[in-house]
Amino acid sequence: MSPPPGRESVRTRALSLDALRGMAVCLMIEQHVGVWLWKSNHGTSLADIPLLVAFNALGGGAAPTFVTLAGIGSAMLANGIKALPNHVIARRGLVLLLLGTLLNLLTPSWFSWGSWFVLHMMGFAIFTVVIWRRASTSVVLLCAVVVLVATPFVHTMLDTPLSLSNDRMRRLDLPGGPLRLALAEGQFPALPWMAFFLVGFACGRWFTHGHRNRIAALAVLSLAAGAVFASATWWLGNASPMRFSFYPATPTFVMLLLGIVLLAVLAFDVLERNGALSPRHPLVTLGRSSLTLLLVHVVVFRELTRPLGLWRGLSVGETLTVILGTLLVCGWLSRAWQHADYRFGAEWLVRRLSR
Repeated sequence: MSPPPGRESVRTRALSLDALRGMAVCLMIEQHVGVWLWKSNHGTSLADIPLLVAFNALGGGAAPTFVTLAGIGSAMLANGIKALPNHVIARRGLVLLLLGTLLNLLTPSWFSWGSWFVLHMMGFAIFTVVIWRRASTSVVLLCAVVVLVATPFVHTMLDTPLSLSNDRMRRLDLPGGPLRLALAEGQFPALPWMAFFLVGFACGRWFTHGHRNRIAALAVLSLAAGAVFASATWWLGNASPMRFSFYPATPTFVMLLLGIVLLAVLAFDVLERNGALSPRHPLVTLGRSSLTLLLVHVVVFRELTRPLGLWRGLSVGETLTVILGTLLVCGWLSRAWQHADYRFGAEWLVRRLSR
């Protein structure tokens, strides 16, 4: 007898990629909850709380992991044994874009209707898979390099500030409006974030065919190049396009974080091959429900905490307690949800609407 719909996919999925996605969920939640709930007293800044600083820094790895894994997963869907047709993959991208727009509308304290967040970036990238599935791996990697090279030139052309505030990343009154945000000045614009996806797409092909050594070589090369670029900042100053910056993301940031993410992919793959991961592992179940958790936690902790008086109203201890409690509850709920094959969640909705 054939398994119920969705059950077979649990056994054939790469558990290592689900688990790494689950780790990214943890990093995302702890960073956002920490920043949004902690109350600064008497001029105290985040830099005065080392533990929260460390948490915040770790959380910076969430988005690079999500986008890179979107590239790896797209390659497996486009070039794997059970490859999906172009229209199904394109629809998945469009649905993600719509979910990103919905999140914009549900979170007016953070986004404008034209903001460009990580969901928009992944949706746009997945929509373009029809192009990349026909290209050679060398061409895909070359396009990632072109994206990185083009980024500082576009920033210069647009006179993008060296540091982007949240207000700037939601503005629609500048020339280009929402297209400007999508291209270069949103939270996660195509330049340079498309490089994460393209490298992930190339590595997804290698991952499918067991070429782990190529992924390792690319990770080391990316880290080395990023380190060289970061070192150059000492000579050229912080205004250099080689500086390390998240908002806006620079080529140096991309190369360093990309190298770390690829090494994490290999490390989690070793865990899976050694039997340390199973479909019931908390990180795996968190990864299977990552899209739902992304949407829910942003609305709950960014918007609903405000009328409750919790927005930036907790002490360090209280904030850390909420972070730990939220992660434990999400882990427990995701494991329970697995029994229903994650039905009616955002991931389920994307699959249903893209058929």
